[in-house]
Amino acid sequence: MKKGYLSEYFDGVAIKRLAAVEVDTTRSNQHEFNATREMLDFMGRPSGRERLPTKFIYLCDEDGDPLVDDASLTLYDSRENQPHRHPEYRFYFTDNEVVKRASEGDLLVIAKRRDAGMLVVVAENGSSAASQMEWLFGFSQDTYPRFSVRAELENDQDRVGFAATFILESIGVVVEKTQDSFLDTMLSKFGGTFPSTREFSAFARSTLQDVSAEDDVDAAVMAWMEREEILFRTLERHQLGDRLRGGFDSEDVDGFLSYALSVLNRRKSRVGLALENHIEHALVALGIRFERTPVTENSSKPDFLFPGAVEYHTTAFPDAYLTMLGVKSTCKDRWRQVLAEADRIDGKHLLTLEASISTSQTDEMQAKSLQLVVPHAIHASYKPAQRRWLFDVRDFIELVRSRQASAPATTLV
Repeated sequence: MKKGYLSEYFDGVAIKRLAAVEVDTTRSNQHEFNATREMLDFMGRPSGRERLPTKFIYLCDEDGDPLVDDASLTLYDSRENQPHRHPEYRFYFTDNEVVKRASEGDLLVIAKRRDAGMLVVVAENGSSAASQMEWLFGFSQDTYPRFSVRAELENDQDRVGFAATFILESIGVVVEKTQDSFLDTMLSKFGGTFPSTREFSAFARSTLQDVSAEDDVDAAVMAWMEREEILFRTLERHQLGDRLRGGFDSEDVDGFLSYALSVLNRRKSRVGLALENHIEHALVALGIRFERTPVTENSSKPDFLFPGAVEYHTTAFPDAYLTMLGVKSTCKDRWRQVLAEADRIDGKHLLTLEASISTSQTDEMQAKSLQLVVPHAIHASYKPAQRRWLFDVRDFIELVRSRQASAPATTLV
C-alpha cells in the first residue's frame, strides 16, 4: 500500500459494460457476474460460498446525489460439485434499488476495499459519471465486453489529487488529507473557529510562498486549492474531534443530524468560494481588470465580468470586448445556469475543476457557445478530441488580456 494512491483504499478493481443478460429481467433472471481469473487474484478463491457485504451505488448526471443501497455479493464456484471441470467463479447479487436502475451498456465497477467489504458502482452509459469512473481507475477503452482488471494501483495515474478526491468521495470513499504541522498556527490565528472563506484562502496561499500566478497560473490555482483543502480538513478534523468528545444527548437525534448536515453543507459551499477567491487573487496579480459578482440583467450575478459592470451597462462599449467567467468546482447539469447570466455576451466561459466530463456534455457546451476552462493538470482526464477544444487558465487570461489591450479607449467610461 502506498499512501496518497488508490492502493490506500482498494486491493483491486474491475470494470465492464453491463450486458442485457445481467440486468434485463425480461431476458434473464441470472443475477450474476462472471468473475475472471485476474479478479480472483485479489479477491481470493473461497472453498465454499462467501458472502461479501457490498455497497451498491448508481450514478447519473441528472441526479444531485447518488442512489445508494447496502446489499451483498456472494462469490462462489458454480462447478463446485463438478471436480472433473475447472472452477468457474461467479458473483451472485440479490435485487436492490441500484440494480433496478441499471441498464444494458451502463458501466459496472466492482472494487474490493481495503477497509472492509466491496463496492459496486453502476454509472449511466455516456454520462460524465461513467467517464470519471474510467479515468479514476485508469481505464481507457470505450467498450468492455468482459471485465478489465487493475490490482496494481500505485502508478502516477493513481495518485489521489484534488480531482480524484472529489470523485472518490462521491462514491462514499472518505479521503483523509491533513497536515497537523499547521494546526497550532491555525488555532492561534483563528481561535479554533473557521474564518471567512476569503481569509482562509489567503492563509492557504501564504503557506505557499514559492507559488505564484505570474510563474504558472494553472499550477498556482491547483496548488492553492489542494493546500486549502488539506488545511480545511485539518482544522475541521480538530473541530469535529472536540464536538464528538463533548458528545450528544442520547435523545437529541435532531441535534446530531443538524450538526452533521451543517458540516456537509460547509464543505460543499466552501469549495466553490475558495476557487473564486484564488481566481480573483490570480487576476489581480496578473493585472487583469474585472469585477466579481456584478449585477447584470434580471438581477443575475456572474462570478466574474471583464472589464466590469460599468462597461457592461454602457451600450457604447462594444460587446466584442466583454467577457464573462462562471466558476464552479463541479459542473454536472449546473453549467447551463451560466448561459443566462450576461445577455450581451454570446460566447461565455466556465472554469471548473471537474475531471473527465463526458463528450456529450462538452459537445452540448460547444453548441451553446460555452467555452470550458480547466486547469492544465486536469486536461489529461479528458479525451484527446476534447483536449483540443479545452482552454486552460492561461488561455483564458491571454484572451481577456488581448481584449482589454485592444478595446477602443474612447468607449471606456
